[in-house]
Amino acid sequence: MVDERFDELLHTLCADYRVHNNLNLEARTNSNIKRGLRNDDGTGVMVGCTAVGNVLGYTIEDGERVPMPGRLIYRGYDLSDLVDGYIREQRFGFPEVAYLLLFGHLPDQEQYDMFKRLLHDFTDLPQNFTEDMILKNPSHNVMNKLGRSVLALYSCDPDPDSLSVENMMRQSIELIARFPVIAAYAYVVKRHYFDNDSLYLHRPEPELSTAENFLRMIRPDKRFTHEEARLLDLCLVCHAEHGGGNNSTFTNHVVTSSGTDTYSAMAASLCSLKGPKHGDGHLFRHRRGRRIAEGSEARRREPAGAGAVLPHQADRPRLEGR
Repeated sequence: MVDERFDELLHTLCADYRVHNNLNLEARTNSNIKRGLRNDDGTGVMVGCTAVGNVLGYTIEDGERVPMPGRLIYRGYDLSDLVDGYIREQRFGFPEVAYLLLFGHLPDQEQYDMFKRLLHDFTDLPQNFTEDMILKNPSHNVMNKLGRSVLALYSCDPDPDSLSVENMMRQSIELIARFPVIAAYAYVVKRHYFDNDSLYLHRPEPELSTAENFLRMIRPDKRFTHEEARLLDLCLVCHAEHGGGNNSTFTNHVVTSSGTDTYSAMAASLCSLKGPKHGDGHLFRHRRGRRIAEGSEARRREPAGAGAVLPHQADRPRLEGR
């Protein structure tokens, strides 16, 4: 009875909210008010300068936006050239790209080996962190767990608030190393508690790449193919940086301007990245594509005339929750 009364009250309160918080968006036309990171003509809003990365997706010709083949630039290097090199030489590129983005230049062999050792050494999570933070408090959303875990790492850092370059660099390298481990453990714990799967936790191996270790940690038998690892590595390379003007990076700019610590800033960015209009949109599109494929396969197996649908209905994706 209480729940029914509350539902009615909530409905009334929300109706009042909509009436008194409905702005006339047409009134802002030509007012130069930015409601997001895009101008009305689709161009990006200038929010700062960066020498780390750049995204090129259009040119301006005679005042008009003209689409172009997309380019992603890392520290002056065209990402396509970097990826072509990794594919041609059959090697993993993520550690090299992480080094490039952090320090501004490609590493030599000694620097590369040193950085790889650091990434492996920092994969170790703090004592009891896996049990207390991941196992005992599971989440059905890996991004949610990743953000909460980053905040929890603040308590495990002997010097969490120092904003010296050296301290923030240490924290950043540790987070780069620990993200795959936390995400992998969060995934298998989610599968156990919410999908009734068996629970298994595998430790990363020093001789494996980030991509190989991630696949090894999420598989019950630790097995993966060479092609899977190469593809995941290229995904990590392509998602390592995207110009500094996206939602989660902008969130980081805003939060760090207050002088807060690395963990709080990164957790805020992850909260932004979780949104379905940003990073979590990949998951939505994956689910939608999978359902379209499953529906197509089911229709292919049906006898002629069974379950007939109109052409425009057959191609319509089913949205989550519908």
